[in-house]
Amino acid sequence: MGMTSRERVKAVLDHKIPDRVPIIVGVSNATGIKMEPYRGVKKLAGISAPEEYLYDWPELGTAKVDEETMRRLHSDVRGVLDRFPAAIYEHNRNRPPHAPCIDSWGSGQKEIEEGVWYPGIHPLAEATTIDAIENYPWPDMDDPYRVAHVKELARHLAEENQYAIMGTPWLLFPFERAFAMQGMDTFLLNMALYPDFATALLRKITDLCKTLMGHFLDEAGDNLDIIKIGDDLGTQEKLMISPRMYRKILKPFHAEFIEFIKARTKAKVFFHTDGDVFDLIEDFIEMGVDILNPIQTSAGKMANLKELKERYGQDIVFCGAIDTQRVLPYGTPDEVKAEVKRVISILGEGGGYMVASVHTIMHEVPPENVLAMVDAVEEFGRY
Repeated sequence: MGMTSRERVKAVLDHKIPDRVPIIVGVSNATGIKMEPYRGVKKLAGISAPEEYLYDWPELGTAKVDEETMRRLHSDVRGVLDRFPAAIYEHNRNRPPHAPCIDSWGSGQKEIEEGVWYPGIHPLAEATTIDAIENYPWPDMDDPYRVAHVKELARHLAEENQYAIMGTPWLLFPFERAFAMQGMDTFLLNMALYPDFATALLRKITDLCKTLMGHFLDEAGDNLDIIKIGDDLGTQEKLMISPRMYRKILKPFHAEFIEFIKARTKAKVFFHTDGDVFDLIEDFIEMGVDILNPIQTSAGKMANLKELKERYGQDIVFCGAIDTQRVLPYGTPDEVKAEVKRVISILGEGGGYMVASVHTIMHEVPPENVLAMVDAVEEFGRY
């Protein structure tokens, strides 16, 4: 008799061998699917279900996947999200057409072409002083609306006891949130020119994120198996900042945040970071990261799956590694299946791997390839 999805995931998280490699898809914005391929998957599967967006945020474009489609995708994980404040939903629903979409931090997205939104509102773009940080109207992380639904949803999933439960509060993490507040180029420059300011900004963001995370974990109780956090640290070829700068300025905040989480939950820490982050994996393990995602195989040394597995497979679970730059959008279904088989043969050896696409499944991915990916796990991921 096979395992339940929850048993399967928990086996992998405990570095044991499950009956098959688990699948994470449709769970969060880091492991989700955009609306266009979601529609296509539903059509191929003959599923009729409402079309809703994750976080009720059309500009984000990520689908809130219905339960029947989640089962067709063989997804072994279900997500518990937070919410934005009610006033933010009200404002964005009633703003003029094509006007920027603003979040509770005051940052937001601009429509760069019809239906295409990109981060472009950076409220602290000119700031370089501590006073600017202290005088900014920061969001209220004690707003109970953000987490009022979490207890009931987490309890329901735990009582059902079929799927692994991943808490996915929408935080951005200190580094990415600083990009949102200042713009990426500006904040990276300020880390070099105004390190005291940059550190103070990271301090403020970290404290706010800890406040919301604390409320989220209090509501979720002991029901979570995984808690997702993340900060994109890599590019296609290297890190965004040097390992030395990471360890001096940013790592202490990451370590503090992970320690805060682990003091409040037994859930495993899922850390999402795009790009070539090979040179920081030992730092992640040292800080207590349990699951590393998305293993961007198109980025530098992250392509060397054999070395990743041999060096770090005993200490961290890998999640992702199914290429979204070439194979999923432009390969044939047979090529997708072959890539899934290849990745599983390396990262899945002896357990310690969960299949997911490298970040969210984007609009360019044919629905046939989405189904080829998940069906290949059923075919090639059995132990």
